[in-house]
Amino acid sequence: MQLFDRSRSQIRLTQAGVVLQDHARQILDRMDTAQRETRLVGAGGAGRLRIAFVGSASHGLLPMLIKSFRSVYPEVELALSALNNAELHRALITREIDIAVARPELKDEEFRQQLLCREKLILALPDSSPLVAEDNITFADLSGQTFVLYPRRPRPSYADVVLDICEREGVKPGGLELTQDFQSAISLVSVGVGLSVVPESVSRTTRPGVIYRPYVGHNPGTALTVHSRLDNRAPQVLNFMEITRKFTRTAQAAVTRAE
Repeated sequence: MQLFDRSRSQIRLTQAGVVLQDHARQILDRMDTAQRETRLVGAGGAGRLRIAFVGSASHGLLPMLIKSFRSVYPEVELALSALNNAELHRALITREIDIAVARPELKDEEFRQQLLCREKLILALPDSSPLVAEDNITFADLSGQTFVLYPRRPRPSYADVVLDICEREGVKPGGLELTQDFQSAISLVSVGVGLSVVPESVSRTTRPGVIYRPYVGHNPGTALTVHSRLDNRAPQVLNFMEITRKFTRTAQAAVTRAE
């Protein structure tokens, strides 16, 4: 196969030579692209990161944290899903996810963790409730009310945190409606089934039929904690945990200045 056409004055590529030259350039370009992408993934600047979180986290700082991560690592593909704490623990153990955002935390020596935030608990009331007109609501005022709690299972869970507050305040609920997740609980509140006790950040998102109010009484608060497996040292995972640490410090400093 002849690649060059030689004459006394110059050397030219034959048609076969031109075809080979084009393919050679494409191969070199693909090798350069592969090298750049490999280095980017190896440094955690690309690839895929699977993040799962409790439903109520979507109303707090988590969206801002994810936005901060994306601003630094825009090439990383994020796969997001909502799970309860028990599901988060199982999924992290079985490596179905890389990052778990739990409330308040997952207790496992195999996990690294970083506190994202702490917040107070507030009441989520149906807009038809007489309590909405009260200037100050004490937890004791809730005796006889139907409480909408979550999750239904497994137990103990966040539902038991609320029941513990009831016990400490001497409140006897008039009824209990147990739902499997936060969104279902708020939906039941919106149609007047009962009231719920939720993280304060939830009030940042309005929902027709639901009024949020603080209360006077025992308030243990709640927290969001970010977890990953200790043996998962993928750069994307370590980068997310580092962004979380920096984000938390910045958020805490902003709260301190505001106070």
